Amino acid sequence: MSRPLIAKIDLDALRHNYLLAQGLAPHSQSLAVIKADAYGHGALACAQALNDLAPAFAVACIEEAQTLRQGGIDKPIVLLEGFFQADELPLIESLGLWTAVHSEWQVEALMAYRPDRPIPVWVKMDSGMHRLGFSEQSLEGIWRRLLDAPDRVCDLHLMSHFATADALEPRYFQRQLQLLNDWATALNAPTCLANSPATLAWPESHGAWNRPGIMLYGSDPLEGANDASRGLRPVMTLRSEIIAVQELGPGEPVGYGGRWITPAPSRIGVVAAGYGDGYDRHARDGTPVLIDGQRSMLAGKVSMDMLTVDITGLPDAGIGSRVILWGKDESGAVLSVDEVARHCDTISYTLLTGLLPRVPRHYFEDWNEAV
Repeated sequence: MSRPLIAKIDLDALRHNYLLAQGLAPHSQSLAVIKADAYGHGALACAQALNDLAPAFAVACIEEAQTLRQGGIDKPIVLLEGFFQADELPLIESLGLWTAVHSEWQVEALMAYRPDRPIPVWVKMDSGMHRLGFSEQSLEGIWRRLLDAPDRVCDLHLMSHFATADALEPRYFQRQLQLLNDWATALNAPTCLANSPATLAWPESHGAWNRPGIMLYGSDPLEGANDASRGLRPVMTLRSEIIAVQELGPGEPVGYGGRWITPAPSRIGVVAAGYGDGYDRHARDGTPVLIDGQRSMLAGKVSMDMLTVDITGLPDAGIGSRVILWGKDESGAVLSVDEVARHCDTISYTLLTGLLPRVPRHYFEDWNEAV
């Protein structure tokens, strides 16, 4: 018998979520963002599942792109952070990649390189995120310089990143969008602006390309859910089992530091999952779990290989009971990774990308039941 902790990856749900993103922006093309190992879901498996739907993929760096090419993915791949050294350009060319450009040294490297065929380039503007991108003062000169080098670069797009597209307060987002629209008009530039929250909530930001990321994996990035985000399906289900039960009287401390103390006679289930698997050690007492499809909660600090849950109110629960730490139970009950993340004072991105390699991923590919 193997350890019962697994991550079940529902590729039907992944395809559903991609089609939802595409349907929200029918006049845009949608990149499938699969950086960070597809947000912990397995980049190659997810790319293969989306290969007949997505016209292009997006990753953070050339190593991620190489993994996809070696796995047989031949669609265009955008390097969202561009290249980190000029000597990556021959590999970018040979792999047929598209690259973001956000710094003047990258422009200089492109101008010094002599490709056999021009490299598609997306010019990143800092519109208010203040992370990567050209300032307003330098953007036009950079754009014109690249435009005047058709032997080196081609297919110029204007891209940027929204800092607050997920927020209920719209003013800063609208300020960024207005700035970008003004520059897109001035440069006659096709755009790639909308991330997941903008794809879900701000159709006016949809451009020639959108780049849905976290929404593909069923997590709702919005501060306030809308009809579109409520249509997302969870892709990852982190599933384990109860491996032991403790019968305790009132006043007994549970786990390291005795943080949780039994308020009355209690039954405590021990679950095979811990921070050594990537489950967040910061999870508070009361963090929800599903036990055989019914809601329960963490009781005590998360250990490296185990965590403890209160099953006092679940008399049928015991050794072998299935435990859903996030995702969908076979009964149909769903525990959102976003809800779990809030109890850990973090976000779903951290939980999903933090799942460690010792947790096996099991993939399901019955696409006939997708949307």
